[in-house]
Amino acid sequence: MGATRTGWADGPVLVRTPATSANLGPGFDSLGLALTLWDEVEVELTGDGELTIEVDGEGAEVAGRGDRHLIVRVLRDTFDVLDDLAGSGPPRPSGLRLRCRNRIPHSRGLGSSSAAIVAGITAARALHPAGGRLDDDAALRLATEIEGHPDNVAPCLAGGLTVAWTTPRGPRLVRLESQVRRVVAYVPEQRLATERARGLLPETVPHGDAAANAGRAALLIAALTGGLDAGVLLDATEDRLHQDYRAPAMPESAALVRRLRAAGVPAVISGAGPTVLAFTSAGQLDSMVGEVGNGWHEHPLDVATRGAHVRSGESEPRP
Repeated sequence: MGATRTGWADGPVLVRTPATSANLGPGFDSLGLALTLWDEVEVELTGDGELTIEVDGEGAEVAGRGDRHLIVRVLRDTFDVLDDLAGSGPPRPSGLRLRCRNRIPHSRGLGSSSAAIVAGITAARALHPAGGRLDDDAALRLATEIEGHPDNVAPCLAGGLTVAWTTPRGPRLVRLESQVRRVVAYVPEQRLATERARGLLPETVPHGDAAANAGRAALLIAALTGGLDAGVLLDATEDRLHQDYRAPAMPESAALVRRLRAAGVPAVISGAGPTVLAFTSAGQLDSMVGEVGNGWHEHPLDVATRGAHVRSGESEPRP
């Protein structure tokens, strides 16, 4: 893949974006973790004026959305931003071919929409002649504007463990190295829309609960980055701000979190749910079977040390 004489990329670009888990218990709308479950998006610009979309795996039913497909909309929005930054330049090719290989479950609290948004922005930066003008801070701002909050897009962009926050000048992030390398995601069959989960949250919470979460979030950063023992991590993942309020929308997930935590496993709702994330080692999986029960897809995952990136060549198989 290179640049044509018009400046636009002359071949397809292949972007890989990781699944993400936000909140991690007490870090509501701020903490996020990138995980080694990858979506791959291949984008090619053409001159035929046609829009072609192929979707393999999760979300195959949305292949027919055409211009309303999320990645297509993000690509074009990002091209518009880059056009403005460049001021002038060669005309945009009229056609677009998009192929998605989706492994991140949709509407399960593992950042599938953030992965799509970040994939579109990353691909646009690689395809557009002025792609280098959109720096990482600007990419975070654009992704947050589209997604609505930065907690998932931050780890998707940067990889690893991230703390994201907003300022009058826009969203910011800090990337940290997690000493906890392995998690297990328990994914149910049923989906849950983020909007529904957010709609269950109260406008105010007791001061004591807010204070408890502030302390637990600070402890969680110390536990994840300092490699503290499972007992500390169990205390650090306690939440009082969102999980109990959302439990009526996902009673099975809430019950699984309670069972795992009662067994000493640091478990939380992943993002808005209904996936349950457990901080545990592969050696503990067999002992957890009795607590988990049937009806869950088990995904042992590592923390992804790399965020969204462009790969050259053919896609490679991933778990």
